[in-house]
Amino acid sequence: MAVARVKFLDKGEEDLIDQQSVECLETIGVKVKSDSVLKLLDRAGASVDHKTQIVKIHESLVKDALRTVPKEMTLHGRDPKHNLRIPVSSWPYVGTSGLGTYIVDIKTGKKRDSTVKDIADLVRLADALTGADYVQTSLTATEAPSQTHGLHELWTAFQNTTKHVQGVEIFNAEDARKQVELGALIAGSKEELKKKPHFTVIHCSIAPLMFERDAVEALVEFAKAGVAVTTMTMSLSGGTAPVTMAGTLVNANSENLASLVIGQAASKGARTIYCSSSTPVNMMTGMINYESVNQPLIASGLAQMAKRYGLPCMVGDWGLNDSEEPGFPHTFSETMGIALSTMSGTDMQGGIGALDNAKGMALEQEVIDAYVWENVRLHMTPFEISKNTAALDVIRQVGHGNTFLTNIHTARNFKKEIIMRDPVKGRFEKTISRSMVAEAREIALRLLKEHSVPQLDRSVLQQGNDIIRNHEKELMARK
Repeated sequence: MAVARVKFLDKGEEDLIDQQSVECLETIGVKVKSDSVLKLLDRAGASVDHKTQIVKIHESLVKDALRTVPKEMTLHGRDPKHNLRIPVSSWPYVGTSGLGTYIVDIKTGKKRDSTVKDIADLVRLADALTGADYVQTSLTATEAPSQTHGLHELWTAFQNTTKHVQGVEIFNAEDARKQVELGALIAGSKEELKKKPHFTVIHCSIAPLMFERDAVEALVEFAKAGVAVTTMTMSLSGGTAPVTMAGTLVNANSENLASLVIGQAASKGARTIYCSSSTPVNMMTGMINYESVNQPLIASGLAQMAKRYGLPCMVGDWGLNDSEEPGFPHTFSETMGIALSTMSGTDMQGGIGALDNAKGMALEQEVIDAYVWENVRLHMTPFEISKNTAALDVIRQVGHGNTFLTNIHTARNFKKEIIMRDPVKGRFEKTISRSMVAEAREIALRLLKEHSVPQLDRSVLQQGNDIIRNHEKELMARK
């Protein structure tokens, strides 16, 4: 099938990034700040210096990990109609943004700290929007205890969607085990969760080339439980990675390969999704620069590397707004960058509803992003290119200088071959505009009023609440 894709690296450049990444892992290595994971990697055959915590990973270990990691998987939803099969054959699956700390209140228009109620609203709205394929936990439950807010966010998401859930906050290995317990309630058991993962998690390495203890020990727990780990690198050009494009790609690729090796050392066949949210540093502010030209090109390059290894991937972001207010502030050239990232060959992207470099979210923005995506993704509609669709017999039948308009072949095929954008949702696509915000607000409020998500069984709901409540009591007792 023919699908529109962009390509950034040629074959020789892909080879170079791969070779330099292997050399990086073999000669520089990664720092792993966990005794238990160091021992795990030692047993797996890596060269481990327990004193410095530096692990040098041989190319053979990378190749072994690439042999055992699943190349295909299904990410399950509570309703099977929302199951996601990756890798994709057309456009990527797009979900909400990750872990903002504030929301723009839909009634007052003012910024405020996010709550569990806000998470529930954003997730339930995404459940109603056809432009959102899955949900991330979206916001921080700021009223929850700091050590368990990730559990509250995950459990709230489970209750408010029948789509696949991607968790963003991991506190430590113990927290990971509790998240697995909650996921097992949705799947039916830990065995069913291992067979049919009802949630994925994002695990971040610390660029450059380091794994923090609590996070990497949590990665091991998820790998053992069969939960797909999305191994996000945030390699920042000029900050936590070399300022050059090639240096950033090598650093990000090396971290993903190291994460892959750790996951496979923990459990052969552990599900892994190659992931990056890498971008340059803004040299004037020191902040992440999502608006740079480099960002979608980094995403495109890393998507190619993931596909080179046969790995499902989540790179780049589908997000239309980096300002603090809902709307569509992008110029034509910035919109081109979004297209490059989206058409890179990635299987998944997050970002729906995000504001202010993912620090906040808005319900109106969630509607705008989802509506625009429904039109944009049509450019990645698969087309059959074959002798049959080349239709030489039809050309012969119609003859020279005549019309195909009245031919039966046209009548049978035009609906699937000619792709039309939705003009109603096209109203949301005006660049540098807030004109769609009022309509998006009305849509969000209507969907929140009308859309209902099937409730969890009462006993399951009680068990999940008890898992979180009892864990919080145990943590309090230790103080």
